[in-house]
Amino acid sequence: MLSSDRAPFSTRDERHGPDATSLLVDSPDSRPFSVVTPGLNAAGSSGAAALALTEQFEAVAGRLSAILDAIPVDERSRPSARRIHTLALECAAALGRLREGMTLVAGERDGLERELNHAKGQWARALLEAQDSQAGELDARHQALHDDLTSLPNRRHCQERLAEALGVAAARHTQAGLLYLDLDGFKEINDHHGHATGDAVLRIVAARLNRALRAGDVACRLGGDEFACLPAGPLSGPQLARLARKLIEAVSAPLMVNGVQLRVRPSIGVAIFPTHADDAEALFRVADAAMYRAKQQRTGFAFGERAD
Repeated sequence: MLSSDRAPFSTRDERHGPDATSLLVDSPDSRPFSVVTPGLNAAGSSGAAALALTEQFEAVAGRLSAILDAIPVDERSRPSARRIHTLALECAAALGRLREGMTLVAGERDGLERELNHAKGQWARALLEAQDSQAGELDARHQALHDDLTSLPNRRHCQERLAEALGVAAARHTQAGLLYLDLDGFKEINDHHGHATGDAVLRIVAARLNRALRAGDVACRLGGDEFACLPAGPLSGPQLARLARKLIEAVSAPLMVNGVQLRVRPSIGVAIFPTHADDAEALFRVADAAMYRAKQQRTGFAFGERAD
């Protein structure tokens, strides 16, 4: 029986979750019964835990009533019986307070879970917006610096890269080269076969330039049928001449567009920093002038000459 020398005690009950406990109480028939209190981290929602607590507390209340009812009427005036009655009422009151506390904690947990889920949702949306914004900025910058038709770096990008290369060459007291290309025969292709065919030729030329260049070299489309190549690192005059011949050979090979065999041939102007110019803008002008001289003289390529 429940008595002053044996109080209810609790133990962990792993069968009902890592934080569950069992309250063990002796009954008048010497058969202990228990009430399981699910922990806050038990599987399932806090609402399910609160429901389980309600059912368990009701079971305990019923057992306490049974304890009191089991005391014979003629013995209820005895001190031991009154003590049992008092302990049962105290136990019921304690369980009631425990139930209220657990219910309150469960409600607070529900609120915290809602706030946490809301915060997670806001963080996910903010992260997605940041990624979209960054991707949009990168895409906008790529479009601003690349040619729509060939996907090569455009004139602006080429000028930026050339300025960077000249800065490195000046700091290291070395050379930097620029090759300026114009396609001979391209106007006739546009006039006779249409702009769609001309665009296809430009894309093929861009691909051939990329394949012919070394790793680190950069091919750019300046506009129309004009291209530029920026060799990586310092190259001597003879090395630039060999590169120019290689580009002429690659671009001049026959090409097929819509079943029609076509041919273009580049004229190339070669300019060297600081031999021919001291800045990027001047180097472009020197290379452009050398390209027109190679076109007029039909030499394939020509080196620039210093203007001053």
